[in-house]
Amino acid sequence: MSGSDGRIEQSLRELTPQVLGFLTRRYGQFDLCEDAVQEALLAAATQWPTDGVPANPRGWLITVATRRLTDQFRSESARRKREDSVAAMAGPDELVAPGADQDQPAEGDDTLTLLFLCCHPAVTPASQVALTLRAVGGLSTAEIARAFMVPEATMAPRISRAKKSIKAAGSRFVLPPEEERADRLRVVLQVLYLIFNEGYTASSGDQLQRVELTAEAIRLTRMLRESLPDEGEVAGLLALMLLTDARRAARTTEDGGLIPIDEQDRSLWNRESIEEGAALTLETLAKGEVGPYQLQAAIAAVHAEAPTADETDWPQILALYRLLEKLAPNPMVTLNRAIALAQVEGPRAGLDLLATLDDDKHLADNHRLDAVRAHLLERAGDLAAAREHFLAAARRTTSLPEQRYLTAKAAGISTETTDG
Repeated sequence: MSGSDGRIEQSLRELTPQVLGFLTRRYGQFDLCEDAVQEALLAAATQWPTDGVPANPRGWLITVATRRLTDQFRSESARRKREDSVAAMAGPDELVAPGADQDQPAEGDDTLTLLFLCCHPAVTPASQVALTLRAVGGLSTAEIARAFMVPEATMAPRISRAKKSIKAAGSRFVLPPEEERADRLRVVLQVLYLIFNEGYTASSGDQLQRVELTAEAIRLTRMLRESLPDEGEVAGLLALMLLTDARRAARTTEDGGLIPIDEQDRSLWNRESIEEGAALTLETLAKGEVGPYQLQAAIAAVHAEAPTADETDWPQILALYRLLEKLAPNPMVTLNRAIALAQVEGPRAGLDLLATLDDDKHLADNHRLDAVRAHLLERAGDLAAAREHFLAAARRTTSLPEQRYLTAKAAGISTETTDG
């Protein structure tokens, strides 16, 4: 991709929620407006690299999308009913496409409204992620399908079902009521975190990381922070993403193999991202009430600020995990607390805590419990058991880099046992 094409792609993604918000406010039909915006984005991606970016790119997109929308209205069997509905919502001057030079400002915070709409509780979590990437992120269905390693024919119905669910729920293009907003915001943050995590450690495939997803999650979270500058958990999530993503360049070998954090070359960590994330963490923690993302960001900051793995302040990390577990009990938090506990009190203490998770249904098929247990058993000197759990973890993961790493760990232990 040339520099010019990259700038166009970035511009289109930034304009997507503005254009979609404008049309949805005007015509009130999110599903049809979203389809029309996607067609306008496709037209822009095709024409702008050769014809040049128009003087008013937002107005150009609004014009093209409105024409596509008008065509849809005219072709529907219920044309008259739809036109009556539009007429009731808009004045006569709004029944024609605006000129590209008529760049009318969007009403309200469209990005925030779109995020809440895409993360509607009537939509499944997987579909919330896909719809957010398409409607707010401006990614095409094909791009989203590639990012999640599924066929486009699988992703397209998922997005379509999400829009139908929102329509069936009778949702309007407005912010949720104040009494619902905190719960709805938690869902939005969870969706953005899911997007980031899938990019940072891909759940399947031959690549450990999918940079396009982590970059998009960070971009969307920045946009959300601009809309909600006083929300500590929004700032906490952005800080967590920045501090975690800062390690990206050091996480893999040249051939794509996994490098654990204690073996990474820390000179490759992105200091700019670490400084921004650490400053955000301090700023949000100083404001009072603390949430789960802020605590996770604080943990990431302790890791990021350690010059070497041996200088990591594990007692502080353990204390933060204890706070996090009280605030938001979760088996994955307990799993991570076991790692910190092992660093502070020894591997047997960590193994005892892991034993409390053996019957947890949420971890029944998760390879991480076996992987952590294997590492702690290896540290405790029980090499045969460690090898067994490394192999079990390798069988359970669907990530090829993780599978190769875990298999290599088991083979290494086998060699140690034989040599001994």
